[in-house]
Amino acid sequence: MAGAAASLAAPLPAAAAPGRGGSKKVLPGFNLTLGYTLLYLSLIVLIPLSALVFKTFTLTGAQFWDAISSPRVLASYRLTFGASFAAAVVNVVFGLLVAWVLVRYSFPGKRIVDALVDLPFALPTAVAGISLTALLAGNGWIGQYLEPLGIKLAFNPNGVVIALIFIGLPFVVRTVQPVLEDTERELEEAAMSLGATRWQTFSKVIFPSIAPALLTGFAMAFARAVGEYGSVIFIAGNMPMVSEITPLIIIGKLEQYDYAGATAVAVVMLVISFILLLVINGLQVWQRRRSGAA
Repeated sequence: MAGAAASLAAPLPAAAAPGRGGSKKVLPGFNLTLGYTLLYLSLIVLIPLSALVFKTFTLTGAQFWDAISSPRVLASYRLTFGASFAAAVVNVVFGLLVAWVLVRYSFPGKRIVDALVDLPFALPTAVAGISLTALLAGNGWIGQYLEPLGIKLAFNPNGVVIALIFIGLPFVVRTVQPVLEDTERELEEAAMSLGATRWQTFSKVIFPSIAPALLTGFAMAFARAVGEYGSVIFIAGNMPMVSEITPLIIIGKLEQYDYAGATAVAVVMLVISFILLLVINGLQVWQRRRSGAA
């Protein structure tokens, strides 16, 4: 017994002692991993984006302004960013509902429904566009009943929003779902036992804990929608000044060998998207600080 107690009281070897400089790390040191990180980001992100900007510098100020401010391009900006924002808002609402059902309830076929959420990830965007068109066009399975009522969901801005909702929903669901799984239900039960209504329980207990995840899902769905092309061109109709998205404008300029004009429009989209993402990330930080202070 005395020998066992002595062995337990003996200090740990230097190599195994926690917090000492001799402990081995699973990954290489900070300098090496940081170097690999910067190299990878430069090759994948920074160098292509810098080439985009440098190509734009071949235009004069007047040429750049003419390329990005023509009525047709401005109309595409309004449709692209407006439809992306509307689709992201819809996905936040219904993505939260889908995530809530998948986390809080058990029902037959739950695993199938859970797998279907990821279908837009695996489905080629062109296939999604063709499928939506076959459903919502005037002679489609659903559109043939809606068009006589004056409801047109294809070949107009409505079709653009529907396509962007389809491709953006998984981002919200998969972002909110693990946060809902980690929330403590005891807090909800305590709130209800103290007389809180369902709305008060949701707004005061549940929503503050999932708000950062909702903002993240919104940002990801919005960013994905802004750059979407394949699923939109089939259902939008691509009418200039009406249902023509900005990526289609860029493709058109490239087909006309107007590379500088295409990069100019792309730079504007890049700057606007980056500013919006910065704003959303700032809101996330503010929400986390507010939740921590509370």
